[in-house]
Amino acid sequence: MDVVVIGAGQAGLSAAYWLRRRGLSFAVLDAGAGPGGAWRHRSPSLGAGSLHRIFDLPGLPFTPPPGGSAAEVVPAYFRDYEAAFDLPVLRPVAVTSVSRDGDGLRVDARTGSWSARAVINATGTWTAPYVPYYPGMSDFRGRRLHYADYRGPGEFEHQRVLVVGGGASAIHLLAELPSAVWVTRREPVFHAGEFTEDHGREVVARVAARVSSGLPPRSVVSVTGLGWTDLARRAEERGALHRRPMFDRLVAGGAVWGSRFEPFDAVIWATGFRAALAHLAPLHLREPGGGIRMEGTRAVREPLVHLIGYGPSASTVGANRAGREAVHALAAVLGSGRVTI
Repeated sequence: MDVVVIGAGQAGLSAAYWLRRRGLSFAVLDAGAGPGGAWRHRSPSLGAGSLHRIFDLPGLPFTPPPGGSAAEVVPAYFRDYEAAFDLPVLRPVAVTSVSRDGDGLRVDARTGSWSARAVINATGTWTAPYVPYYPGMSDFRGRRLHYADYRGPGEFEHQRVLVVGGGASAIHLLAELPSAVWVTRREPVFHAGEFTEDHGREVVARVAARVSSGLPPRSVVSVTGLGWTDLARRAEERGALHRRPMFDRLVAGGAVWGSRFEPFDAVIWATGFRAALAHLAPLHLREPGGGIRMEGTRAVREPLVHLIGYGPSASTVGANRAGREAVHALAAVLGSGRVTI
């Protein structure tokens, strides 16, 4: 076929929509058991109305019901989207490797193989949670988990929780956990007012500059700062946004700052994610700086591979735009039966 899309989250579905419009033959391979991408695995306590706006996928507006859980509402939207445009999504298909195969690419999974003239990778970050090293991590005897495994405040009733990290995930935890202490490496920065289109272009340009030079992309919040979402306001009302500097080390029953010890029952690492790209290793895309150098959405070291939801497109609105951009670039190379973009 012309294109294999890997991943059926926001970015992958956007690409599938534009591939359909271009008349290119394609399949979408998704590792999930059902529609929804990473949203299927979010905590049930996270309400769809508590987030930054979830941008509409092309061609079908997103109108979440009031009070719905994001883990239910967004997958339902994605399911309806796949059906509305008759998108050929195959699941569960966990891709294990992508390699060169003559003039095209071979996509291998546990359930079979596909040959394609090009690949659009849209695997996101959720399956690659990042936990940094800190002294004493193995000594701590309480519960340790990453935000990806958090399933609501009910698991931590009457517990004192140490929340590590300066992004939106940490804000979600602080809005819900009654006895949480917040620590970050740097002082968090909250941006006032609405996140404007001009600000968005500036952020995209800064992230794109790193990616185009072959450096790993920075987290979105490190560039944008934190917004005053409903969750942030709720955490502020509870007095939970009093940030402390990082502890010096963990010990069996808690954490230590200098000579001061504080007890904790659990540590939640809200320390972000890395791009889930291990299956692309056979293509040797990475530069000496550790990142994948990009020109638009195209990987410089392998022109048949486009990455969306990576670097400057690692947001819902960015993923939509990148899906269209990748398909437009590929259609110019592969040709298409019709053009209706």
